[in-house]
Amino acid sequence: MTACGKPLEVCMQGLGRLEYRGYDSAGVALAAPGMDLVAVRKKAGRLDNLKADLARSPLPDATVGIGHTRWATNGEPSDTNAHPHVSADGKIAIIHNGIIENASKLKMDLQSEGYVFSSGTDTEVAAKLLGKVANTIIEETGKPDLFEALRRVARMLTGAFTILAVDCRQPDIVVGARHDSPLVVGLGEGENFLGSDVAAFVAYTKHAMEIGQDQAVCISGDQVIVTDFNGNPVKDSKRFTVDWDASAAEKGGWPSFMDKEIHEDPEAVANTLLGRFDDQGDIVLDEVHIGLDVFRQVDKIIVVACGTASYAGMVAKYAIEHWVRIPVEVELAHEFRYRDPILTPRTLVVAISQSGETMDTLMALRHAREQGSRVLAICNTQGASIPRESDAVLYTHAGPEIAVASTKAFVAQIVAAYLLGLYLAQVKGTMYRDEIRHILEQLKDMPQKIQWVLDNQAGNVEQAAKQMVSAHSFLFLGRHVGYPVALEGALKLKEIAYTFTEGFAAGELKHGPIALVDAGEPVVVIVPSARGRNILHNKVISGIEEVKARGAFTIAVAELGDPDVEQYADVVFWRPVCPTLLSPLVDVVPLQLFAMDMAMLKGYDVDKPRNLAKSVTVE
Repeated sequence: MTACGKPLEVCMQGLGRLEYRGYDSAGVALAAPGMDLVAVRKKAGRLDNLKADLARSPLPDATVGIGHTRWATNGEPSDTNAHPHVSADGKIAIIHNGIIENASKLKMDLQSEGYVFSSGTDTEVAAKLLGKVANTIIEETGKPDLFEALRRVARMLTGAFTILAVDCRQPDIVVGARHDSPLVVGLGEGENFLGSDVAAFVAYTKHAMEIGQDQAVCISGDQVIVTDFNGNPVKDSKRFTVDWDASAAEKGGWPSFMDKEIHEDPEAVANTLLGRFDDQGDIVLDEVHIGLDVFRQVDKIIVVACGTASYAGMVAKYAIEHWVRIPVEVELAHEFRYRDPILTPRTLVVAISQSGETMDTLMALRHAREQGSRVLAICNTQGASIPRESDAVLYTHAGPEIAVASTKAFVAQIVAAYLLGLYLAQVKGTMYRDEIRHILEQLKDMPQKIQWVLDNQAGNVEQAAKQMVSAHSFLFLGRHVGYPVALEGALKLKEIAYTFTEGFAAGELKHGPIALVDAGEPVVVIVPSARGRNILHNKVISGIEEVKARGAFTIAVAELGDPDVEQYADVVFWRPVCPTLLSPLVDVVPLQLFAMDMAMLKGYDVDKPRNLAKSVTVE
């Protein structure tokens, strides 16, 4: 292989296309024959910072390269924490997606052997470990074998990870391993590629190959070798052809970011649950500077948030009050400090914000801290203002959300708030450990249930949108946890389809709103399961009957096989069987799809609705 600028060019192009996946830092590592150390360059901030740095001070030509654009899940955004990370001797560089759950234990073991760490990341732990294992193999066999070294390291890691690595002693290969995090191979002519997403290499080849769970891969210019983590060859890797071009690469082939992000709902829920348990099986939060004794004394929770985040808080209220037996208030952040709220040192204020920069929420949390209350942030953006100014943080690991209307961040916020509730129940002893464990197992089942809705109800939803596209207004009704879901469904339709929509608690219908129901008026009803809460179910069914008697066109979101719903609703969006408190995670998904379909049918830009910004940074 001859050294040239191509590996760097491919890396930088791919990072440009993957920047939607993460953009708080970026970096590259290159190797070529004759190099004593891998060449690494990385910068915090957007990819342009790295480009400018490379223009000022070019890297040498190379035969292989790896690049990474980061969305912080472990260690704040900085030059030091940016990927790639290198081995202690500087000969190996790695990049990593995911969360390594046993990183702290591995780090302590390495530190006891004299290894020194410069970053706060789990990735650097894997880099130092890989360097150690690679050198052990050289001592054993007399020659480097990066592929075998990575397989050995993969067997030592727990959590979720895709790791790619290069070694200046083997400057003709790139190796990779995956567990619970995506990895695909691009198959070229005299060149091969690895990426977390085909968008990374679609400009160079349309031919791709999947890497399966717990598999490792080694690519060179003319060869791709796939094995399991024990080194056994894998011969049946699935190949496919990418049928969209580079212009769609940013969105991973989806017609819009919103469409892509709705389909990432299952992943957002799964990732928010990752890395939450210690060796004893207890729940751990991310960055907590609140003592256990303070948590035990909490006698009230106030959730402050705006828009979609406040509806996630409303869902959480039902669960936390049930599990922890303390009152939970949900307050719009912009109203909070103007009514002289009652705050004490025993009040826990929970600030929910996707961006972590929502000015109303930031001002509310500052007010709460001035009054002596502790603040815990639920946020999707590492290093943002709200988590920085809070006493504790629970990160939703949903990945970047680009579309203005929030979708995957909403389900991740509910999961994070539920984790907080279960943590408090654990600390206060209001639930038995096996009860908490049971709910966590049910939460872990939710991604596949959300996926079922996406796979089986999308056509049904689109058909309903076509029927309703010319409707002038909608009513959304729900009870219990279905009420905030109705509010969120209504908000989505307002935000992107510009349709006048109101969400109500279903019991309020006869106290006024039923006057709005006219012939043909579409009414969307979130129907609770008949299991366990039959009274509630029957009351909601009665509400459907009431509006239908007045000529409404009814759309129900209901549990599979509910005979009452089929009898009374014109259209049903089905959900799989799940516990009542977890049902919002599936119920909201068809409503997200419905709003998107309505907007697309009307010809609107679903990612950039008029008058709205992704992050509201003014009061």
